[in-house]
Amino acid sequence: MSADTVPDTGWDRTTVTGWGRTAPTSALLIRPRTYEEAVAAVRDCGARGGIPRGLGRAYGDAAQNAGGAVLDMTGLDRVHAIDADGGTVLCDAGVSLHRLMEVLLPLGWFVPVTPGTRYVTVGGAIGADIHGKNHHVSGSFSRHVLSLELLTADGTIRTVRPGTPLFEATAGGMGLTGVILTATIRLLPVETSLMSVDTERATDLDDLMARLAATDHRYRYSVAWIDLLARGTAMGRAVLTRGDHAPLDAVPAGTRAGRDPLAFRTPRLPAAPPFVPQGLLSRTTVGLFNEFWYRRAPRARTGELRQIPAFFHPLDGVPHWNRIYGRGGFVQYQFVVGYGQEEALHRIVRRISERRCPSFLAVLKRFGEADPGWLSFPAPGWTLALDIPANLPGLGAFLDALDEEVAAAGGRVYLAKDARLRPDLLAAMYPRLDDFRALRAELDPRGVLTSDLSRRLHL
Repeated sequence: MSADTVPDTGWDRTTVTGWGRTAPTSALLIRPRTYEEAVAAVRDCGARGGIPRGLGRAYGDAAQNAGGAVLDMTGLDRVHAIDADGGTVLCDAGVSLHRLMEVLLPLGWFVPVTPGTRYVTVGGAIGADIHGKNHHVSGSFSRHVLSLELLTADGTIRTVRPGTPLFEATAGGMGLTGVILTATIRLLPVETSLMSVDTERATDLDDLMARLAATDHRYRYSVAWIDLLARGTAMGRAVLTRGDHAPLDAVPAGTRAGRDPLAFRTPRLPAAPPFVPQGLLSRTTVGLFNEFWYRRAPRARTGELRQIPAFFHPLDGVPHWNRIYGRGGFVQYQFVVGYGQEEALHRIVRRISERRCPSFLAVLKRFGEADPGWLSFPAPGWTLALDIPANLPGLGAFLDALDEEVAAAGGRVYLAKDARLRPDLLAAMYPRLDDFRALRAELDPRGVLTSDLSRRLHL
């Protein structure tokens, strides 16, 4: 959202954007505080409909609704019940993963999946079917949801469970099947709030992919930062970081961590300034950063202990870090291509490298088994995500060409991060698209639940 603070009560007309700060649109912001208010909001949101919104970390236009209503669900933020023996939590959809970590870690439990930010609501995690560094082991977030309560367009609250068409349409459905009110989630047991981390450098893309393919099965979490400005024999050089939750016996006795091994500590740095000079993220400055970042990484280091925020969410320590791209904002582009399509990945990385896209936030991961959500993004294969300043000349045409290459390889782009995909490519990327459209038409014939994303892609 472009306005970081708004009045605590009432309905307000405001300008809304995604985290990438592109394509702002005006909407009526509604903040339900009870389930009854949420029902009333869905029933009364007007001719342009409404869309639920959490903490605004979808990069594109998924939680925008030009001329209509946006339902800010963060007021529904109660943790209702924790089964500390069985490892489950029942909470409102507006509860953030940050809040769950605060509550659950002291009890020896962790969220089953976390993306690169913990400032995501549970409802958003399900609606986008988020994935993390552990997809090759644990799948996406919705795989760990035991049930949810869904407010559909007719004002009915339904209990939805895995294995049903409505659950599979809602997981990754970008809020278009209904407003998630509560969810029951299966948790991951941990002994400490520390991570045991191994770090190594890969000299090029082939070296990186070989290391990932050969040894990913040894780690719960795995991710590689990749230098997309490197060319020639260094193309695709990377820093590979992998790890698992540290056991209690790995924490030195007598240290601060040893005295309170399940403490959740979240350091914060000063916020990015509201105005960042144009051109700060040029090819030259990003190239220098990438060179520094690659060289400072150890060639090989094992067993380093890190706090959870440092391993999973390093950028969360910088409030409003999305401002560093300036007023023009940025596009995050993420795609996946299947195993056996390594040549396609090579071609795309080469094109990005030759185009000299100034991206310093670029990561490569491996996905495991596909998730059941009809519009869920992960599929077995290689996924690359990168941030690009939105004002880069010719960016639209360049990304359109990448989309076509991804689709031709049987891959797809991530809708929670998309801001500009052409609708004609969507069916090739998401084979269950017709099923999703049919269920949505049956469930919501008047199109009450709608968004800028759904209109752009004809969802």
